[in-house]
Amino acid sequence: MINTKIYKAIYTLAEELLEADRRGNQEKFDSLYAELNAICADNEGTDKDHPEQWETLADFTEDLDAALVIYDKALAKATAINSKDHMSSIAFSMAVLQLETGEKEAAIQSLQNAKITANKIEDKEFKVEIDEMLTKLLAE
Repeated sequence: MINTKIYKAIYTLAEELLEADRRGNQEKFDSLYAELNAICADNEGTDKDHPEQWETLADFTEDLDAALVIYDKALAKATAINSKDHMSSIAFSMAVLQLETGEKEAAIQSLQNAKITANKIEDKEFKVEIDEMLTKLLAE
């Protein structure tokens, strides 16, 4: 379970990052990103470490290769605590980036992983989204 105080801080930073991005304020975005990165680094390896913070950091990482590395770290942390929700959402996000970087086979693998872990989650619409994307890729 993620620490409530950390969750609120991450959630607030995510909202502010979206707003800075929407306004095209790169300076503010970079400053908020550095703050989020510091939270992740400070909590790493402690009992406050949680995949949610790493997944959020990856979501806002502009360099796709760097984002994939962070998603990979988030996935390892989600797997360690067997959080199916995080495992499937992280694998799905990885697949989207892998497609953007032309790694179709890796994207298919990520989607297959997302599909496996998503069978235990409540979000039916997300399961459909995974299935549709996987079916489309396998048909190409």
